[in-house]
Amino acid sequence: MNKEELGKLYPITIVQYDEKWTSMFQKEKQIISNIFGSEIALRVEHIGSTAVPNLSAKPTIDVLVEIPGEDGIRDLIISKMSTNNYIHMKEQRNHLMFVKGYSPTGLEKESFHIHMGTKKQDFLWDRLYFRDYLRMNPSVANEYQQLKVKLAETYKHDREAYTENKTEFISKMTKLAKERFT
Repeated sequence: MNKEELGKLYPITIVQYDEKWTSMFQKEKQIISNIFGSEIALRVEHIGSTAVPNLSAKPTIDVLVEIPGEDGIRDLIISKMSTNNYIHMKEQRNHLMFVKGYSPTGLEKESFHIHMGTKKQDFLWDRLYFRDYLRMNPSVANEYQQLKVKLAETYKHDREAYTENKTEFISKMTKLAKERFT
């Protein structure tokens, strides 16, 4: 499928916050921990808008998993995730990424984006600063929500443009969070 077809099959949809998102994350965290154990899944975090109470979001749970930087670990992870019905997003070159809950007819009731990388990959772990900053600043979270709703209307079928147009806001708030928390 090309990007246009994918955009129509999986449009950007922002929905009201759902308290179930936390339990969905906990369940998925347990599944990942069971697959890998604590030697490979070193840390599992709920990231993204679904991790921020009362923030509207795309109804896909984002999960960040810290993995060791050992040689050969990538191949092992790809094999185990594929065996457990996760789809490897090969076009993601900066880190390992898998999705679950994507079907040929659209998103399933529960969907996940699993991001995996080492502790040294700061661009991944900066997402915790952003998440925590939104949690502590409801007015900033509201501003972000308004931006996402507007972008979802404008770029409903263009995930890349939607994401790209949030980048400046996310970068600015992440920088403020890092100044505050470090």
